[in-house]
Amino acid sequence: MWMKPFYKQVIKFFAFLLVTIFLFWLVYRDQNFDDLMKVLCDDVDYTWIWVAIVFGLLSHVSRSLRWQMLTKSMGYRISFMNSFMGVMIGYFANMAIPRMGEFTRCGVVSKYENVPFSKLLGTVVTERVFDMIMLLLLTLIVVVSQFKQVGIFLDSNEEIKQKLYTMVHSSWTYVALGVLIVGIMGFFWFVRKSVFFTRLHRFLSGMKEGLLTVKNVERKWLFIGHTVFIWLMYFLMLYVCFFCFQFTSHLGPMVGLTVFVLSSYGMVAPVQGGVGAWHFMVVAALMIYLPHTEEIASLSKTFALLTHGTMTLLYIVVGVLCLLFLPIYNRK
Repeated sequence: MWMKPFYKQVIKFFAFLLVTIFLFWLVYRDQNFDDLMKVLCDDVDYTWIWVAIVFGLLSHVSRSLRWQMLTKSMGYRISFMNSFMGVMIGYFANMAIPRMGEFTRCGVVSKYENVPFSKLLGTVVTERVFDMIMLLLLTLIVVVSQFKQVGIFLDSNEEIKQKLYTMVHSSWTYVALGVLIVGIMGFFWFVRKSVFFTRLHRFLSGMKEGLLTVKNVERKWLFIGHTVFIWLMYFLMLYVCFFCFQFTSHLGPMVGLTVFVLSSYGMVAPVQGGVGAWHFMVVAALMIYLPHTEEIASLSKTFALLTHGTMTLLYIVVGVLCLLFLPIYNRK
C-alpha cells in the first residue's frame, strides 16, 4: 500500500517539474545567455547579494520565533533550533513539491519535539492566514499608490487581464464553486459514521486548536511585530538587489514594493520555488518602470535570475545543513 503514495509523490514531482521547466523556458527562450553571463561577471556588485542573504536569514529567524510563540500558546515549548531547522527544511522541501514544506516542517518538529502533527499544522495555517493578510495589505498599498503603473501592467499583459476578467465574470466559476461545496457536503454526509471520519474529525480538531492559538499568545503585539518584520525583510531582500545593477540602482522603494508584491504572487504559483512564474512577474514589472532602457528585457531577466537564484541557493544550502544537523542536535 505504501507504494501508491510513493507513486503519487513521484507523479506530482515530475508534473510540477514539467510546468516549472516550461515557465522558465517561456521567460528565457529568447535570452542570449552569453550576454547574460557577461553582465553577471562584469556588471554586478555582489556586495548587495550578501546583504540580501542577511535579510533573508533574519526573516527566517523571526519566523522561527513567531512559530515558537504559537506552539507555546498550546502548552508546547519547542526549542528555537528545532523551530528554525524545521522552517528551513520546509523551504528546502518546497524546492521539490510546492506547499510540501508546510507538512515537512510540521513532520520533523513533531518527531523531535513530541507535538501532535495536526496541532502544528494548525499553527502553520495560522501563520499563512497572517502572511496572506500582510500580502493583501501590501497589495492595497501598491494599488493605491501605483494605480497608474498597475493599469499599465495589466494593459501590457492582456492575457493576464483577460484571464482575471473571465475568471470573475464566468458562470463556470460559480458553477465550479457550487459543485465543490455540494461535493464537500456530500462527502462528509457519506463518511460521517465511518472510522475515517472519526480520525478526520480528530485531525481537524487538532488543526482548529492550532489555528486558534493566536488568541492565547501571551504578547500579541510581539506576534504582530514578527509578522511585519518578516515581510519587511522579504521586501528588503529583493530591494537591495536593485543596487547590484546600474540600471535599477536609481529606482525608489515604492517601485521595489511593486516588484516585490507582484513577484510574491508569482511565488504562490504551483511550481517548485516559484521558478518561471516569479521571473515572469519581476521582468514584467521592471519593464513597466524602465520601458525606454536599452536592452531592458535582457537586463530584467538577468536581474530576476540573480535575485531568485540567491534566494534559492540560500534555501538549498541552509536547508541541507539543517537536514544534516537536525538528528545530531536531537541525539538525546
